Amino acid sequence: MKKLNIQDIKASKNIKKLSMVTAYDAVFAKLFDGNIDIILVGDSLNMSFANSSDTVGATLKQMIYHTQAVCSVANSSFVVCDMPFGSVATRKKALKNAIKVYKQTKADAIKIEGGADMADTIKYLTSRNIACMGHIGLMPQVSRAQGGYKVRGKDTEDTKALIEDAKAIEKAGVFAIVLEGVKADMAADITKAVSVPIIGIGAGTDVDGQVLVWSDMFGFNDGFVPKFVRVYMDGAGLIRENLRQFTTDIQEDSFPDKSEQY
Repeated sequence: MKKLNIQDIKASKNIKKLSMVTAYDAVFAKLFDGNIDIILVGDSLNMSFANSSDTVGATLKQMIYHTQAVCSVANSSFVVCDMPFGSVATRKKALKNAIKVYKQTKADAIKIEGGADMADTIKYLTSRNIACMGHIGLMPQVSRAQGGYKVRGKDTEDTKALIEDAKAIEKAGVFAIVLEGVKADMAADITKAVSVPIIGIGAGTDVDGQVLVWSDMFGFNDGFVPKFVRVYMDGAGLIRENLRQFTTDIQEDSFPDKSEQY
């Protein structure tokens, strides 16, 4: 698989649908590399692996650490590092932290949550050679301020606001936009309104690509699974089944056998 670059991703609009999945370590990133277009080192790790109720607590230090691990094995997939809550609060802070990500990792781009309100910051970064992916719609980093996770695009007024957000950050220079938790018919209108790819998560099929959290899609999440997630395998079940077999093998002295001993 040929590694995509920024121009490839932008040119995929209306031609090829993009695939994106999260990864946070070298083990899974190595499996995903070359089998997926884009790997997102998402701040979702704060929920998936730190058992937090939201993504707000993720730190820049954590994101850099996990992005370094992913980039150490990802040679074919495009890698994006999520900028955590607070790391892009001002233009100068955003530039300082984005440069830190660029210098300390091999990430191909960063991702920033926010629409028209973040356009000025995104423009400030893209004009200084920082590749930015946008993220609008349901934005996990503002869940506390909004009183939870709310589906967007339920009426024409909200859809109009989302279209304005998409256009604003497109003009600011993003190469693609994650659109999360938006009614499918409204997501289609938003996708048509801009020339950069819209990568959906819980936004129907009329978008330019899809992204999922790997532990959700592979069945490692025993808790709440969002409606928009398709579970492709029973990861948790397979792990438990084989752990039981491992225990049985130990108790029966069948592990290790002679071929597994020095």
